[in-house]
Amino acid sequence: MTAEMSDVTRAKHGRPVHHWRRDVVELAALFTAVAVADGVANLIGHGPDGPALLVISALVLAGTAGFHTWWARRHGHAPPAGDTGARPTAERRSAGLCGQPGDDTDDVTDTGALWRMRTTVKDEPGSLAALCTALAERHVDILSLQTHPLADGTVDEFLLRAPAVLQATEITRAVSQAGGESTWIERADAHDLVDAPTRVLGLAARTALDAAELPLALRQLLGRCTIRSLPGAPVGGGRGPEPVPVEGVLEDTVMRLPAPEGGVLTVERPYLPFTPTEFARARALVDLDNRLGPRIPRGKDVLTLPEGNDITVRRADTGDLAAAKAMHERCSPRTLGMRYHGPVGDADRYLNHLLSPRLGRTLAAQTTSGRIVGLGHLLWDGDETEVALLIEDEWQQRGIGGELLGRLVAMAVEAGCESVYAVTQASNTGMVAAMRRLGLPLDYQIEEGTLVITARLDTAPTPAPRPYDTALRHLGAPAHRD
Repeated sequence: MTAEMSDVTRAKHGRPVHHWRRDVVELAALFTAVAVADGVANLIGHGPDGPALLVISALVLAGTAGFHTWWARRHGHAPPAGDTGARPTAERRSAGLCGQPGDDTDDVTDTGALWRMRTTVKDEPGSLAALCTALAERHVDILSLQTHPLADGTVDEFLLRAPAVLQATEITRAVSQAGGESTWIERADAHDLVDAPTRVLGLAARTALDAAELPLALRQLLGRCTIRSLPGAPVGGGRGPEPVPVEGVLEDTVMRLPAPEGGVLTVERPYLPFTPTEFARARALVDLDNRLGPRIPRGKDVLTLPEGNDITVRRADTGDLAAAKAMHERCSPRTLGMRYHGPVGDADRYLNHLLSPRLGRTLAAQTTSGRIVGLGHLLWDGDETEVALLIEDEWQQRGIGGELLGRLVAMAVEAGCESVYAVTQASNTGMVAAMRRLGLPLDYQIEEGTLVITARLDTAPTPAPRPYDTALRHLGAPAHRD
């Protein structure tokens, strides 16, 4: 919505609009002039030089009429475009594509910035119109609008294109003056141009294919938020979270939903309250995930190690629990201790939690005989993302850990994660070397022998295909897919 709306009252199809009021005024002036001329003619006609004066007056009137006709045809009746802000007429507008030099109407489009804005207005006629007018006066274009009805008002969510020089504070000030309250604004990008129904359908399709997509889909649906899945029976024992009703609970900036496979799924967004519409969308997405049950993509890649052995890399879930426990039994206490940082005897208790696709993604490295020799985990930890590796002793130092780690990081990049971190011991040189080979900026923190390595992903390229759909890298000879 721009200032072009005002042009409708000035021009139609590029021609000036004809106003009847002007015709009435001209007709009244004509009758007045005729009356005055008749009075003058009667007065002068009876004088000594009456006929000569009448002839001279007729010539003057004819000349004035001719000059007026010439002036009107040359300049028209439309007011100057530069004085009123109206568009040039069709005859005077320059031809060419929008954004060409000399075309000022599309400057905002070429140099504009995208913003996502949400504000609350009164649920009464004219409130939205006042808001749109305030934005149009600042050359802000409304690309899309969603309304979220509330009990005491309406939350309007806009996608805006504004001039690059217009600051966020100026936009929010204009909205506030137009009656908007609790206004929130942040920069948007090209992905926000997708309309809401299309985006929701896309997220539902991704969730239907992979249970691990649910937290990512919720984050993309609701914006920046913290998502935690609390199991009904904690791994270490103890009391689980308070159960929630089937329809879920909405509490201002927190929503709690029944998590798949028991437990509670908590979504928090402290900076912006959830609306009933957002709550309904999130509940529908979680309900879809509940109905479909556990599932993961079944694609796999076969990689050839330098010594000639083939290794299959695929997604794993709780169905691989027995094979993962068997790998634990073949690992040395030192290897298990570096991975789990606790009593070695408790390692098996974590597997069911780690393999759940609800909490992240797991990759397994498997031999041709079907034996799992390596596991890599990408775990959603609130706003952060953890990566973890466990490679069987006999298969270490062959590049399997680096291959799994690279694929996990690619998944994190695709999911929009800003960073990943690994918790290990300072003596675990293999994990440190694998993180360094990523070629990403790393941060190190050491506390009482525990090393936390954080890799920032803002410089990592986004992979086009999904890591588990296509072989990303190969060990030695080329890989092939099954």
